[in-house]
Amino acid sequence: MTATPRRNLLVGLLALGGGYAVLRTGTAAYGRLTGMDLAYEPMEWPEGFRKLVAGSTSSGGFDPFVGLDAPATPDRAVDTAAVEADPCGALFGGPLDSGIVPIASFSDYNCPFCRVLTQRLAAYEAAEDGVRVVWHELPILGDGSRAAARAALAAKRQGAYVAFHERLMRSPFEPTDEYLRVLAADLGIDADRLAADMASDAVADEIATSLALARGLATVGTPVLVIGRTVIEGAPDMDTIKRIVAEEREQPPICA
Repeated sequence: MTATPRRNLLVGLLALGGGYAVLRTGTAAYGRLTGMDLAYEPMEWPEGFRKLVAGSTSSGGFDPFVGLDAPATPDRAVDTAAVEADPCGALFGGPLDSGIVPIASFSDYNCPFCRVLTQRLAAYEAAEDGVRVVWHELPILGDGSRAAARAALAAKRQGAYVAFHERLMRSPFEPTDEYLRVLAADLGIDADRLAADMASDAVADEIATSLALARGLATVGTPVLVIGRTVIEGAPDMDTIKRIVAEEREQPPICA
């Protein structure tokens, strides 16, 4: 075999191997479950809920088995009895209108699988009548995640959660006070109010509640979605999300 055929064979093998690696990576990151029977597992809590493992997650050593009796943050405890008694309220923020399928999205600033999923969910909510996304920050991947979570939830109080969240996820910079002020100005929100809301009890309580929910749901990383009664651990593709939304529409709402 001459040098040129050998080189062509080597290039072909490398291309084939690269394509296989991309296929493996894509499938692992976003669960390709369309057309397959979805393997749900019944959950003890919340009663009537079910779980599906659908793709890769990012974990920071988060222990899902510590139980709801533990404080949710080092400096902020949450009323775990209230979370246990009303998981639907904690997940979806209160009563739902008839015909609405709620989606609770749990993500971390440093979770690579959350980046695309957040953008896709925001676009899906904007385009799909009868779907409402409730955003939860689950900062389990370090100090930067916690600062970014507080900033995103503070920005939500000015109607800028998704834009702030997406910019933080794309940014190579740590969410320092200086950087957050620049970002607030760039997005047209009040930087002083952002700083005040970041330090507020309301934002701390929101994060504490999300952490308590994650412990109760026995999740081990991010992203996590809760679509109606269906808890999805990992990053499913949008076809799978739409399939589960359709299933939820066909059942009596569990969080009416």
